Amino acid sequence: MSVEVTCVAPLGCVLGEGPVWDDRTGTLFFVDIKAPAVHALDPATGATRRWPMPAPIGAIGLRERGGLVGAFKNGFAFIDLDSGAVTPIADPEPELADNRFNDGKVDAAGRFWAATMDDTEQNPTGQLFRLDQSLSVTRFAANFVVTNGIDWSLDGRTLYFVDTVARTIHAYAFDMASGTPGAARVFAQIPDSDGYPDGLTVDAEDHVWSAHWGGSRVTRYRPDGSIERVVRLPVPRCTSCCFGGAQLDTLFVTSASIGIDAAALRAAPLSGGVFAVTGLDVRGRAAGRFKG
Repeated sequence: MSVEVTCVAPLGCVLGEGPVWDDRTGTLFFVDIKAPAVHALDPATGATRRWPMPAPIGAIGLRERGGLVGAFKNGFAFIDLDSGAVTPIADPEPELADNRFNDGKVDAAGRFWAATMDDTEQNPTGQLFRLDQSLSVTRFAANFVVTNGIDWSLDGRTLYFVDTVARTIHAYAFDMASGTPGAARVFAQIPDSDGYPDGLTVDAEDHVWSAHWGGSRVTRYRPDGSIERVVRLPVPRCTSCCFGGAQLDTLFVTSASIGIDAAALRAAPLSGGVFAVTGLDVRGRAAGRFKG
């Protein structure tokens, strides 16, 4: 096995996040939260496209009817990729001025999940929300300062959800039929020396891949939470990851340049870029599509 790490989109995003692979068009979508935009990459040609967004955007999901669903600072909205128009759906936390949506993902039933966080990174006001096909919104208490990393096991019975500040990946019992999280357990605790857990994805072998903010790496965990392997990257702030490519065997990793001083940026000039990791001998799963 010969693993290669290549920067396929050296865009210098302030806070690159939320990669999603569209298997219908062969496109990688991702966001820049702090320089609000949706980006698209065609890995076959290296061509990129950018749609400016009207507010900080934490996560996106593919939509069955075309376009995207997004989780913004001010709530959920549809994104039309032809016109760039953003159509609001609902803001579940209008009273929390410092909160914004951070990470999110579409589940196997076609519901869009996203979680909020305190943008000052001080208060445990981050909660988890489910946007149903009917466009109704349901809140589930999390009370994290920085929520992150959402995905499900292959059988849909486990929800992985990250408490970044506590350096913890949680595993919740999950009922996919009703879309309800249950009791939580600690899946993995990240040591201080390895940074903070950020975005994650579950592969076709039911292993969890987690990006490390401040850790210059992505870690693959076995279903029991033990470490199967570590892939190093040439940037300190890895933010999230997803599988893509024609065979779903390329791991795309987003990163951030925010908060990196000049000396560190000289040492890691590709910070804020998107990386493709190949030669892993592992495949991912097709992304879910929001059915609302």
